[in-house]
Amino acid sequence: MDPRTNPFAPGAGTPPPELAGRDGLVERAQVALARNRRGLPGRGLLLSGMRGVGKTVLLNRFALEAEAEGMPTCAIEAPEARSLPSVLAPALREPLLRLDRRKAAGRKAGRALRALGSFVKSLRVSYGELQFGLDLETEPGVADTGDLEIDLSALLMAVGEAAGERDTAFVLLVDELQYVAELELSALLVALHRCAQRRLPVAFFGAGLPQMAGRMGRAKSYAERMFDFVEVGALNEAAARVALEVPAEAQGAGFTAAALHAVYRRTEGYPYFLQTWGKHAWDVADSSPISKADVDTATGLAIAELDASFFRVRLDRLTPSERTYLRAMAEMGPGPHRSGEIAAALGRKVTSVAPTRAKLIAKGVVYSPSHGLTAFTVPWFDAFIRRTVAAGEAG
Repeated sequence: MDPRTNPFAPGAGTPPPELAGRDGLVERAQVALARNRRGLPGRGLLLSGMRGVGKTVLLNRFALEAEAEGMPTCAIEAPEARSLPSVLAPALREPLLRLDRRKAAGRKAGRALRALGSFVKSLRVSYGELQFGLDLETEPGVADTGDLEIDLSALLMAVGEAAGERDTAFVLLVDELQYVAELELSALLVALHRCAQRRLPVAFFGAGLPQMAGRMGRAKSYAERMFDFVEVGALNEAAARVALEVPAEAQGAGFTAAALHAVYRRTEGYPYFLQTWGKHAWDVADSSPISKADVDTATGLAIAELDASFFRVRLDRLTPSERTYLRAMAEMGPGPHRSGEIAAALGRKVTSVAPTRAKLIAKGVVYSPSHGLTAFTVPWFDAFIRRTVAAGEAG
């Protein structure tokens, strides 16, 4: 069929044509936003899950829901090699300027902007990468101590006061939370906690790999009482059918029941994989409805695309010793696996391979679902490693 009308679009954070199976999460976010706007307690959502399940898509949807209600939003992605303040500070400028420029804006919006200026100025000493220019005045005595925990709390409270003065809520969304350093994560949690204690309208939504929830709890023990932790996983078969059928029908096409079941069986309901199979099945089909034979033909193309992009970008970041560790782990299946068993497969002691495991966790390739266990953060990564990494690769 015509690839120019193909509705399926696998991509990093690219919204699917039909956000199937997630209505409950969107509604929970809407409730939290509405409560925050009214100055009522509203627990934000922290989404955890493997790569390709749609966490970023959901965060973006939450941001759109907030913006539709006129709430200023700040959406950032935590980087691996930079500090949280270096990403957060410039991203705050635009929503604060918009809040300040609202008709009949009160004095607190201007104060929040000056607090941001103070925050940047004070942290330039501690964070050398904060070398950007912001045309902002400073607010003496606010967010200018150089202590991240104190200053970030003062800044977010000033932002919350400005939002409250305008009868709205400020919404902060942070993706890839697992990359935030523990001290910075602790400071963020303290700041959000103080805003909540003062009933300031500051809403927070976050997303990260499965280890994120544990890191939040280690940073601050009260984190579990501040947010609703939600594990985002694969779709069930009914939702997967909707994700395929609705976009196809919008283009005047469809799938046979056997084709839909075949896609679900091949993808196990993972949203990114559904989009990949849908794309290739559409392209190989001569006409509608797309058949099981079309899905079977598309399978090799879909796997080849995943190998060349979705999986490959993660493998290319790894050292030879890290690849060797993953190869031994992959031979044991999808996991999770006991770290001692992986070490034994490598003919090494657990203590000698622990640094390699730690680096893989830091890179977001594996995680520890519980003490002594290791699992892949990417579905099907074990099969990809077996196809790609030679047994006994140097390490």
